[in-house]
This record gives sequence, structure tokens and C-alpha cells, in this order.
Amino acid sequence: MHDRAVEDDPHPRRRRSSDRARGVELLAREDENLEVVGGALTGAAAVELARTLPVDVILLDLRLPDIPAPELIPRLRRVAPHARILLFTAFADHGAIDLLMEAGADGCLVKDISGQDFATAIHRVSGGIRVVDPRLAGSRRVVTSEALYRAGLTRREYEVLRFAAMGNSNPEIAQELSLARNTVKTYLQSAMQKLNARNRVEAIARAHELRLL
Repeated sequence: MHDRAVEDDPHPRRRRSSDRARGVELLAREDENLEVVGGALTGAAAVELARTLPVDVILLDLRLPDIPAPELIPRLRRVAPHARILLFTAFADHGAIDLLMEAGADGCLVKDISGQDFATAIHRVSGGIRVVDPRLAGSRRVVTSEALYRAGLTRREYEVLRFAAMGNSNPEIAQELSLARNTVKTYLQSAMQKLNARNRVEAIARAHELRLL
């Protein structure tokens, strides 16, 4: 089966370099049935590519500069409902893998994966099988708790912030978490204060930097 992939990576040297020993294109060469049909440096560009290109798998970097991954995944789903979304992270201890899988991702790989394992993962995800790097499976909740402790956030503050990162309004967050609207506002304000953020956009960006989102 021939699978077509789009790569969303904010580091162009990984995607377009005279040193072809780097990047997804090199990994894809391990299998003649894999083809990289496009690449994007921002979330907005990724959405446009997903809208216009025939693609089976979207390989999504977790550190795109403009749109947090929890918000980007639903956007990609809307414009490319039949494509699979495979997360690609450099951090085996990323704290938001559970959140991103809940947001609609179909799997997650760590970037030091071998070419053969990469090809196998792409084909499995394209076929509807969820794939998670073994280094990520089974330890994500512990890692998230440790990361929250370092950031000074409570579990509830984090839950409210992650729903905000997915583009939900305060009333929508209140409904999802069975909270009063004023309570949601209080949790958001507390999270912003702890993250030294002036508004929810800055709080989401800061949480993204801390690998919570």
C-alpha cells in the first residue's frame, strides 16, 4: 500500500537541507511505498496543505510556533477528515500526550525512531491502528503530574487550561467539566498568575513551552 504523508515541522533544516541525512524524507526513503508530499513550518500552513493535498497521514510536530497542538488537531480533522494524525516529538517525556490523543491524534512517535520502525508506524496508522512509541506508553500520567508540580499548577487549573487551548469558551469549559462559569474564570486567572501570563493566550503559550500542551 502506498501512503502519502505531510510533515509539519517548524525546523526547516529537518525538512529542506542539502544534508539529506536529516529529516522525515530520509526516514521515508526506507520504504518505497512512502511518499512525503508536502511540508509546513506553521500550523496555519499545515491546515492549508491538509485542505489541498491528497494525504493519508499528517506527521505533526508538537512545537509549531503559531497554534498549540491541542487546538490544531481539531482544525486538521475538519479539513482532512480521512487523514490520520501522527504526533512527532523530540521529547520522550512530553507531558501532554494523553491530552493530544484525546484531542484526536492517532499515534505518537519520538523523533529518534529508526527508518524501518518509522515506515511500519506510518503504514499501521494509515490502516487505522493506533501507534504510540513504547517509551511514551504507560508513563504519561506520572510525567504530567511531575510537570504540573514544576509549573505550580493544580490538576483542575490544568484541565481548564487545556480545554481553553482547544479553543473552548468559558461556558463550554464549564459544561465539559461540570463547573460554574465563575469557577472556570477563577481557575484560568489562577493559572495565568502562576504562569506569569497576562491573558489566556499567553498562558497557553507558556504551558506549551513547558511541554504541558
